[in-house]
Order: sequence, then C-alpha cells, then structure tokens
Amino acid sequence: MQWARFRSNDGRTGFGVFDGKHIAEYAGDMFGAPPATGRTVAGGSFALASPCAPSKIVALWNNFNALRIKLGKSPPSHPLFLIKPGTSVIGPNEPIRRPTGYTGKIAYEGELGIVVGKLCKDVAPDAARDHIFGYTCVNDVTASGVLNENVDFAQWCRSKGYDTFGCLGPVIATDLDWSKVRVITRVDGAERQNYPLSDMIMPPEELVSRLSHDMSLLPGDVIACGTSVGVGSIKEGCSVEVEIDGIGSLVNTLTPGAQ
Repeated sequence: MQWARFRSNDGRTGFGVFDGKHIAEYAGDMFGAPPATGRTVAGGSFALASPCAPSKIVALWNNFNALRIKLGKSPPSHPLFLIKPGTSVIGPNEPIRRPTGYTGKIAYEGELGIVVGKLCKDVAPDAARDHIFGYTCVNDVTASGVLNENVDFAQWCRSKGYDTFGCLGPVIATDLDWSKVRVITRVDGAERQNYPLSDMIMPPEELVSRLSHDMSLLPGDVIACGTSVGVGSIKEGCSVEVEIDGIGSLVNTLTPGAQ
C-alpha cells in the first residue's frame, strides 16, 4: 500500500491510500488503524503534501560502503546522525528556498527514509520491524558553506535544518523490499546518483533499534538512511528528482530566497 497526504483544490486536507491517480480517503490517525471513509478523491482535484509530518528527521552519515570507501572512513560502530527539525519538511513539488542572506553552495542528497509507525523507545532489534510503518524518498538538502563556517564546530544541524531543506515523498510505501531497490537522483533530468540500498552498512531495523536507545522516536518521525556517492550542488532553478522503485519520484526545485 502507498499512503499519501493531500491538499484538495478547495483547500481541504486529508490522507489515504494512493493508487497513482486517486486517493481512497481515511479518517483519524494514519498511524492508529484509521477507518476508511468510503470517499475517493479524484485525480486532478488535489496535490500531494509531505506524506507525514515528523517531529524530526534523524539523518544518517557514513552509512553506505561505497561512499565510506571513497572517503577513507571506517564503518561506524553506532549510527552517526544529526537532527533536522520538523519545520524543515516539505512535500512533492514544493520549492526548496535559499536561506535568507546565504549565497553559498546548496547540495542535494537522495536517500531512503524510514517512517516510524508507533512510539519507539529502547526497542530490541528483533522487534524493530514492528515499529516501521513504511518507507519514503528523502532529499536531504544542505547549505554546504555553513557546515564548516566555524572552524571550532561543524554545524551539521544548522546547515541541514533550514526551512524547506527536508524534502519527503511522494508517498509512504508499506510493503517495500528495500534490499532489492536503488536510489536514483537526477538534476534537471541528468542522473547524478544511482546506488543500491543493499550497500547500506546499518539496515533499517538496526537503525530503528539503535536510535530508539538514544531518543524516543514518535509516530511519523523519519530516519533518513544516509546517502552514497554522487552528491553535488544545485543552482537556482535546478530541479532535483529522487526516485526509488516502489515509492515513486520526489521532485523539488531550488528557488531564490530573500537576500
């Protein structure tokens, strides 16, 4: 199943099961056994929103072997992560906006996102799967020039936490076999990343378990599994597409912000 959140053309919001064109609407809480309403939202009468509204995105670093080897890094013994706030989240076709006053490079990172389905705290590895609702596409956007702006402190959260820098969508796929698919990232139609998720160092269940011992993961929170080789910069007007078979394509375009 593919779950989606939507905004109808008349301003109404909701969620349901998406078949690629129509949405079978549900009520209540997406993560709490919601009932079907019996209503169908017709294609062309709505726009997809971010498929969930996380309190946070937990974003991984150094979680793919190919990039680790390229950078000369050792495999981590525990997830290396940063936090992107919920205020950074946007959905499909929403604009990525340059931070006010920032004129430096902005980078894209195509990734798989794990969507947490229920409260997750100190979960054992063999129970972690039960806490995964599904998977979505992530573009983990970064203001590269901010990251090492201060030589005394690498600013991971600031450089990645700006409004519109957490692109999610287009849907949450609940039955994805992540080990058999690839992440493909295109910039203005040109392929920049194409890597197998099977190259992941710590797989989703392990990430959920380990991170749940560091913090409470709430329903709707997203774990961005990290990226592999092919990360690069984009300029104003560039369109970034992150595609994962079984989930779909997430497209966002960088637009100017207030300077």
